[in-house]
Amino acid sequence: MNYLFLKKRQKPKGKSQNKSVLLTSSFFLLISFFAIAQEKQKDTIKVIQLDEVLLSATRVKDKSPFPFTNVSKKELEKNNLGQDLPILLDQLPSVVTTSDAGAGVGYTGIRVRGSDATRVNVTINGIPYNDAESQGTYFVDLPDFASSLEDVQLQRGVGTSTNGSGAFGASLNLKTLKPSAEGFATISNSFGSFGTRKHTFSVGSGIKNGFYATGKLSKIASDGYIDRASSDLKSFYAEAGFVSENTSVKAIVFGGKEKTYQSWYGTPEAVVNGDVDGINAFIARNYSSESEAYNLLHSGRTYNFYTYDNQTDNYEQYHYQLHFSHQFNDNISATISGNFTPGKGYYEEFKTDDKFNKYFPSSPNGDDTSDVILRKWATSDFYALVYSLNYKKERVSFNFGGGYNKYDGAHFGEIIWSQFQTPLPYSEKYYESSILKEDASIYLKGEYQFNDSFIGFADIQFRDVSFKSSGLSSSVAPINVDKKYSFFNPKVGLTYLLNSQNTIYTSVAVGNREPNGDDLTKNPTEPKPEQLIDYELGYKIKSKKIAASVNFYYMDYNNQLVLTGELDDVGNGVRQNVSKSYRAGIEIQAGYKISKQLRIDANATFSENKIKAFDYLVYDTQYDTNTYDVVSYAPVITQYKDTNIAFSPETIVGGTLTFSPIENLDFGLISKYVGKQYLDNTSTDSRSMKAYFVNNISISYKLKPKWIKEISFNLLLNNIFDEKYVSNGYTYSYYYRPQASTDPAVTENFYYPQAGINLLTGLTLKF
Repeated sequence: MNYLFLKKRQKPKGKSQNKSVLLTSSFFLLISFFAIAQEKQKDTIKVIQLDEVLLSATRVKDKSPFPFTNVSKKELEKNNLGQDLPILLDQLPSVVTTSDAGAGVGYTGIRVRGSDATRVNVTINGIPYNDAESQGTYFVDLPDFASSLEDVQLQRGVGTSTNGSGAFGASLNLKTLKPSAEGFATISNSFGSFGTRKHTFSVGSGIKNGFYATGKLSKIASDGYIDRASSDLKSFYAEAGFVSENTSVKAIVFGGKEKTYQSWYGTPEAVVNGDVDGINAFIARNYSSESEAYNLLHSGRTYNFYTYDNQTDNYEQYHYQLHFSHQFNDNISATISGNFTPGKGYYEEFKTDDKFNKYFPSSPNGDDTSDVILRKWATSDFYALVYSLNYKKERVSFNFGGGYNKYDGAHFGEIIWSQFQTPLPYSEKYYESSILKEDASIYLKGEYQFNDSFIGFADIQFRDVSFKSSGLSSSVAPINVDKKYSFFNPKVGLTYLLNSQNTIYTSVAVGNREPNGDDLTKNPTEPKPEQLIDYELGYKIKSKKIAASVNFYYMDYNNQLVLTGELDDVGNGVRQNVSKSYRAGIEIQAGYKISKQLRIDANATFSENKIKAFDYLVYDTQYDTNTYDVVSYAPVITQYKDTNIAFSPETIVGGTLTFSPIENLDFGLISKYVGKQYLDNTSTDSRSMKAYFVNNISISYKLKPKWIKEISFNLLLNNIFDEKYVSNGYTYSYYYRPQASTDPAVTENFYYPQAGINLLTGLTLKF
């Protein structure tokens, strides 16, 4: 359908960002050259050591008393054929991933120990990446970022003090590529099912007299497994710097632009199951139109509620980082980093038969109805400064650091097409709001080796957060909030070295975190901040053939904000406080080299995730059977005790069997089992997702002829047994019944089906 837009979109206030970008870039360059001018050039360049200094304050090492897993650049490259970063990390312990479009491209999600992405602290080179307002992470805004990573560290639980939002499930620490000593050029192309393709070109100068530069361009596109769930993703990465024996200065600019067709509505349960009677019942109780009914009855598992041609999400985000590291002597080093991240975008939506007073409540002609096309805008500027002073000598080491972050965001909505009889007040936005969030933290952490066997660890962090919002939300409701929070987060641990191969560790860590923006502005009751006390106890063994660990954890929550299973009007999970809850489990991880040709890597998590007591609320709406006017509207509250926390499977098992018959040729069988998950916190079987077991095959082969550094072939065959499974969903219940009726509540379940058997293949040339 073609629509005549009655008015061109107004430009948001933040369009002066181009000037800000130029000023910021110039500032970075001036500081870089000033630092370089102060440094005497020396013969030896300690690239690796200085690169480690940059993240030494926020990462943990082998002897630290926290559970963690590292993923190297080499491991990321094997399966990096276009899928989003969370999907590439699916094999890590206690991790569950999902994809809205069903094929791993576009909007994806990650959960660790049952905690969703808003509770996983993510940093890039020590800079906070979580969206300050929602606390979520949107890797769709950084497509193909895995190609720009040197390695990844996932710390499970509270972990050590880091920058940004508190870690309530895990910390994901991303480190971008270290400078290459030699010049290079790489061309990578991959193609696969559902029209998926990725094209990446990267080039680097190598280090010349201490200077280096590198850059990358990337484009990913996919039609998606779900109908119309297409993605058009573009990104770039550029870095220039200087390294000497004691000093490193690097300026990094990276960003992305995404256009994805919306697929967050999900698929009704009856459609997923192919239940025609259930689909017809869904159509009847939801008063679906003829076209909607046809879509429900004929789409199958790939159903997408949205059919409007431009029902898309459009967003672009850029990151400007400057990092300075200096080694003063053998014992003392320091880092300071600055960051500026502007972002802007909108999603467009077609809605049928909306009332005028939904958007302009004060209008005298509010009952006028029309189809409308909306654009909901978001713009933001994020500033960050982080620093650390590091000391290490013989048996003692410590890190003193912290940071300051400022988020300045705005939201507004426009009606860009309608057929209302009442003239629209086009000079006005139908809602507009502003958000200001500031976050300041400081920490001191240290290790002391008492003797050859015992190492003690202590860590204290102070964090102050302020959140202010004003204006109207997208539902045209006031969101005037002014909150401040102060947190104290202590951590202690002890490591016992049995010998050079065996280690025992234990730790207790306290984490506190503030509610996110939606909690504060959309929750009918004022949300409380959360507290977590995380107890960890583990054993590790490492030898030439085997590396294994077992970790026990007990995460004791006060006022945990748990997902209710519902979504808000823009597809974000709704949360509520529960006074007492816990997560307890055992994590097992092992890698064993059976022979020169055969290796197995496996992990398993067995857990219990419980809410001790909470109130479940459903609204009872009764109507007059003659007029269909609402007669009463009242909450129905049911209390549940000792129930399972939503989206927290009791069993997660992953494993990879790698066979290398000849040098540079690897065959891999990659398996993942995820146990039953509940969509809400009532432990109701009818509101749950079945367990699933998915198997993939990977093949990689490298050639190194004389005329080129390397040619590599990669193939990824996903879901080889064509498992019909869902990895995410949501649910809600309601009463809508005649007056005085005792009809039961109606429950609607929606799921996100994942693709059956599908293929990705790629070719990479390295010069």
